[in-house]
Amino acid sequence: MEKQQVKTIGIIGGGQLGLMIVEQARLLGARTVCLDPAEDAPAFRLCDEHIVARFDDPAALEELCRRSDVVTYEFENVPGDLLVALERKYNIKQGFRPLFDSQDRLREKNNAREHGLPTPDFEAVDDAESLRRAVARIGFPCVLKTRTLGYDGHGQAVLRSEADLERAGELLAVPCILEEFIPFDFEASVVAVSDGGQVVCFPVGRNIHREGILDLCIVPAEMPEALRDRMTERTRRFMRDCGYRGILAIEYFVKGDEIYFNEMAPRPHNSGHWTIEGATTNQFRELCRYLLDMPLEEPRLVAPTVMKNILGQDLEAAEALAREEHPDVYVHVYGKTVSKPKRKMGHVTFVGMTGEEYAARWADRFVK
Repeated sequence: MEKQQVKTIGIIGGGQLGLMIVEQARLLGARTVCLDPAEDAPAFRLCDEHIVARFDDPAALEELCRRSDVVTYEFENVPGDLLVALERKYNIKQGFRPLFDSQDRLREKNNAREHGLPTPDFEAVDDAESLRRAVARIGFPCVLKTRTLGYDGHGQAVLRSEADLERAGELLAVPCILEEFIPFDFEASVVAVSDGGQVVCFPVGRNIHREGILDLCIVPAEMPEALRDRMTERTRRFMRDCGYRGILAIEYFVKGDEIYFNEMAPRPHNSGHWTIEGATTNQFRELCRYLLDMPLEEPRLVAPTVMKNILGQDLEAAEALAREEHPDVYVHVYGKTVSKPKRKMGHVTFVGMTGEEYAARWADRFVK
């Protein structure tokens, strides 16, 4: 019998997302090669080959693609012009479009609206004068965000009064977007994977943030089943209508029985890390199955699950928890060599646990 050829997945980025993609690729029998500017990138510990280079190094990106059968990205800010050129020559299977649509908040919001997802009201802002005009139309409170490169609460400010306009000046050094402030009840997210025909969606998670960074994801999200189904179905339809393939995570604001598109990411998402133990398959595995031309698996919830994001200030507590070896408590430490208070260092997944049970039993173990 002819031996099946082992495929190599190229990953642009070697952070924790790259590490978890590598873990699942190995379980599926694939090789991996990662590119990252950091010599100590977490994914380098497990991938078969790696390239140390900047994300905007054309020669290095070309070398990654040359060594790979299929290429993906775990990092949104890959320069678009470079990726477009590479897509013409190599198998960058998700394509450029979902990355392009997500790289600019104005373009992202327009795209969401054009494909049927309600959004907060918004307007482009380029200077102090256009900011005042936009505020006059949208009203206080509102949120000023840079159009590109913002993440984890960076690059944005809530404006509640005229006094906040002056303090927002430094953001206006780059093009911005002003958004209506939605007094939402909570945020929820959906992770989906599409092969162009089938779209599989993971159970909806409820997200709790602290200082703009995800702290907890609680699954299933506590909301009426009809609302949860509507969110999932809109996500499926959006991926189909946009022609997106591969993985996509969408964050929604939930207010009453209304949902609003907040933002999206065409890569595995922090709010989907719980799927490794809390679902019958996980976001990294399904991305790899797509990349390797394998049929997708419809995920199912194993049990109510809580994921706790571990930042630098909680790393010691997470490591202590790992040593205690509690059943159904899964500690993931990413192996980053430098720990900082707000840097993502790992996550802990509590399977078979509700949000209330987590608050009563485990919350005090971590910094509040």
